[in-house]
Amino acid sequence: MIVGITIGDQAGIGREIIEKSIPLFPEVEFKIIGKIIDNVEYGKINSEIGKIAGDAIKEAVELALKGEIDAVVTAPIHKKAFNLGGWYYPGHTEMLASLTGTKDYAMMLIHGNLRVIHVTTHVSLRNALDLINAENILKKIKVADNACRQLGIKNPRIAVAALNPHSGDGGLFGNEEVDEIIPAINMAQRKGINIIDYPIPADIVFAKALGGEYDCVVAMYHDQGHIPVKTVGFKWDKEWIDVDGVNATFGLPIIRTSPDHGVAFGKAGKGTADPKSMISAIRIAIQLIKNRKENGHGKEKE
Repeated sequence: MIVGITIGDQAGIGREIIEKSIPLFPEVEFKIIGKIIDNVEYGKINSEIGKIAGDAIKEAVELALKGEIDAVVTAPIHKKAFNLGGWYYPGHTEMLASLTGTKDYAMMLIHGNLRVIHVTTHVSLRNALDLINAENILKKIKVADNACRQLGIKNPRIAVAALNPHSGDGGLFGNEEVDEIIPAINMAQRKGINIIDYPIPADIVFAKALGGEYDCVVAMYHDQGHIPVKTVGFKWDKEWIDVDGVNATFGLPIIRTSPDHGVAFGKAGKGTADPKSMISAIRIAIQLIKNRKENGHGKEKE
C-alpha cells in the first residue's frame, strides 16, 4: 500500500503535520510529493511555494491515475499563494476534478460518524442559490450514496438538508424545497437510494446525524455543511487546542483525502501544530484503499 502525500504550502504547517503523522503508520509506504524548500519564511504568502504546491498536486494525480500510488492525501494549500503561483482553481477539489476529467463529484467532510456532502461549495451564497436545482441535488445525492458504500456502509441512510428555515413551511419561507429539493429526493428514491424523510430543517438534521440517525447529510451550500462539522471537530481556548476532521473528494477515479483545516500560518514553524486531522485523513485513505481492493469501486446508481 502506497500513499502519496502532497507537500502543500510549506509556509504553513503542512510539513510539520506530515512528519508527525507518518511514523504512526509503519505498515504504509509513503511518498512525499513536491519540491522541498529550505529556509522557508513561515506565515508569509509566497508565489513560488504556491506554484510548488500546485505542481505537487498535479504530479500526485498523475501517479494515482497510473496506479503508482494507491491514494492521495493533500496537505493544506493557501489559495492566494496557489493562485499567484499560476494555479487558477478555487481549491483542491476543483483542481482534482479538472485533472481527472470528472464532472460529478463532491466534497465530503467527515468527523466520526458525521458525514456531510455539499451541493455547492466555493461560490458566493448568492450564486449558490442559482445552483441549487433538482439536477445538481440529485447528482450529489448519488455521490453521497456511493461515497458511503466506498466507506463500507452497505445501505446508507441519506438525509437531505432543507435550504430555507423550517424547510420552507410549504412555501411561506421559499419555494426551493417544493420546486427543487423534493423532486430530486423523489428521483433518487426511485433509483433505490435510501433517503430518510423529505428535506429536513438544517437546524436539526446535523444533530440527528451526529446521533446516528443518518449516515450522510447532503447540505445545500458550503457553510451549511462546514459549520456543524467544524463545531464538533475543532476546539478553541484562546487558540486552537484540538483540530480534527477530514475532507474527502468522492466521484473521482482516484482516492483523495485531506485534513479539514488550512495552512495555520499563525502556528507555522513553532513545532506546536496538531497533526490529528492529518492522521485522520491518512486513516480514511487507508480505509478507502482496503475497501476498494476488497470490493471494487462500489456500484453507482444510474
